[in-house]
Amino acid sequence: MGRSVLLLLSLMLLGVRSAAQLCTGSLGDPIVHITFGSGGNPGPSLSTAGPAYLYSGNDCPPDGSYSVRNSTVNCWGSTWHNITQDHGGNSGGYFMLVNASHTPGDFYVDTIRGLCSGTTYEFAAWVMNVSRPNGCNGNPIRPNLTFRLERTDGTLLRTYNSGDVPLTAAPQWNQYGFFFTTPATLSDVVVRIVNNAPGGCGNDLILDDITFRPCGPLVTPSFVGSPGPEQNLCFGTTAAYDLNVLLSAGYTAPRFQWQLSLNGGAWNDIAFATTQTWRVVFPAGTAPGSYRYRLTVAESANWGNATCTIASQPLTVSVHALPEVTVTGPASACAGAAVSFVAAGAATYSWRLPSGADGNSTDRLTLSAAAPSDAGTYVLTGASVHGCTDDSAFTFVVHPRPVAVAGADTITICAGGSGVLAASGGGSYLWSPATGLSDPAIASPVASPADSSGYEVVVTNAEGCTDTARVQVNVRPPLVVDAGADRSLMRGDAVRLSGTVSGSDYTTAWTPPYALADPLSLETDARPLVDTAYVLTARSSAGCGEVRDTVRIRVFRKVEVPNVFTPNGDGVNDRWEIPALEAYRSYTLEVFNRWGQPVLRRRNDPRPWTGESGGKQLPAGTYYYVLRIDDNGQRFNGFVDLIR
Repeated sequence: MGRSVLLLLSLMLLGVRSAAQLCTGSLGDPIVHITFGSGGNPGPSLSTAGPAYLYSGNDCPPDGSYSVRNSTVNCWGSTWHNITQDHGGNSGGYFMLVNASHTPGDFYVDTIRGLCSGTTYEFAAWVMNVSRPNGCNGNPIRPNLTFRLERTDGTLLRTYNSGDVPLTAAPQWNQYGFFFTTPATLSDVVVRIVNNAPGGCGNDLILDDITFRPCGPLVTPSFVGSPGPEQNLCFGTTAAYDLNVLLSAGYTAPRFQWQLSLNGGAWNDIAFATTQTWRVVFPAGTAPGSYRYRLTVAESANWGNATCTIASQPLTVSVHALPEVTVTGPASACAGAAVSFVAAGAATYSWRLPSGADGNSTDRLTLSAAAPSDAGTYVLTGASVHGCTDDSAFTFVVHPRPVAVAGADTITICAGGSGVLAASGGGSYLWSPATGLSDPAIASPVASPADSSGYEVVVTNAEGCTDTARVQVNVRPPLVVDAGADRSLMRGDAVRLSGTVSGSDYTTAWTPPYALADPLSLETDARPLVDTAYVLTARSSAGCGEVRDTVRIRVFRKVEVPNVFTPNGDGVNDRWEIPALEAYRSYTLEVFNRWGQPVLRRRNDPRPWTGESGGKQLPAGTYYYVLRIDDNGQRFNGFVDLIR
């Protein structure tokens, strides 16, 4: 077999340069996975580095050096990419940073031991050209790598060339590698990664995630009768699935073993599951989680050696927990109230109403005005994104509202009086406003508002439901009577009494009726022969009482003019006055001094004279007056002594 294998390898080497020869079958778990570890900068030196390369702890190693780091920034005038994480996306993960030497040569060498004979393996690594396109005057040297596989004595088994690693504007990882089949009796090999390009300006790279994995025939897993690599199952459901793997040609006498990984944990063999097809059963009580199954395959001769075993892609059965559906909302409401029930805990919802009809399919069910027909049991069904469902049932009660009655719509009271309000229909009452009420928290308070007011009563029943009613309390304004100003007249004349009343719904009368033309009329003529006080009475027809006002009529027999007064401030006879003038409508009074000079002139003005003229007190002496009464054409002349 050794000669035929070497011949096959030689044929495979021809024409292999630019495209990676990665495994197209099924891979096993890596028997070598070099990540360079993790930690702070710089990382430790490598025993697998090529002998021509020196270790450097710098962020930017010089030509012919390498560094182990978790980041590199601002190198060589920012002509390198800034790298802040390794290929796996770990911010603290190390990678091998290489500034190639001027002479091509090995920069990574390692020995892989314990391979299985007659087994195909993939050898691969992730590489990045760390140079930016703006370096080296826009033309940096591109790395060019050769992957070599040798026996431990140096005999070449396989080689692969990456071609130029591309120059990119942004950091870009590329995987390069090849696969091969081990000859009989071969268990240890040496792998080399050689930098072919000359050093200098450019030819700078990052190496990470070097893997050495079994590569076997194509293993295609499936659920029998169901497409796709995943099945979804709701908790509480019983199910069984037939797992199957199709195996392409390549094995002579393969052996099989199904494995299980629970919730992303380690892979463990399933007892007695050693056939290409296997049935898994999920009882109703299977705990929610991710159940991943894969089939491991190896030649019978190599069975039990992990380095010779490949594995299928996993088939997953996801057991999903049921959603925990909850409803937030009132257990009861008063008729007519707006009510909302809000669901949570699921992806979609459906409601079943007490009538048996279906409600809406959203997370909110709204009753714009609760009615007795809305009372009963509601059932909410919630479904998760995987179709698992849960029900939540609740009972909703609709309480009737009371019917508020406030008695009469309108009550009329007298100013200063009161009236009783009368509400009914509930268990408790509250009137507003409270102003003018004896107690706003009883059904029948006494209302004594100062002005007309509207009152509203909120009636509440035992379930806390309410209704309102209104009553208007109108306050009759008080009657206001004005009998007019006091009057004077000459005996035998008549005077017009003109009374006024503000208010409504009243009757009037003058008393005494002596010498009145019509004592029941507000305006009437009076001809008293003596001084008389007339009282005008207005009586409310609505029972709000009566009010009075008095006008006094003074009756004069003749005009009497005093001939002496003493304006000395002693309070006795300080003023010269002619009371009878009040009985006349038109007259003129003039007073002159002894030289005929006027000192007082009044027209229709009955005010007394205090002995002044032009704002100054006149001296004592005799003064002369002339009184002309236009009403009857009388003229009075005489004198008056002013004594101080």
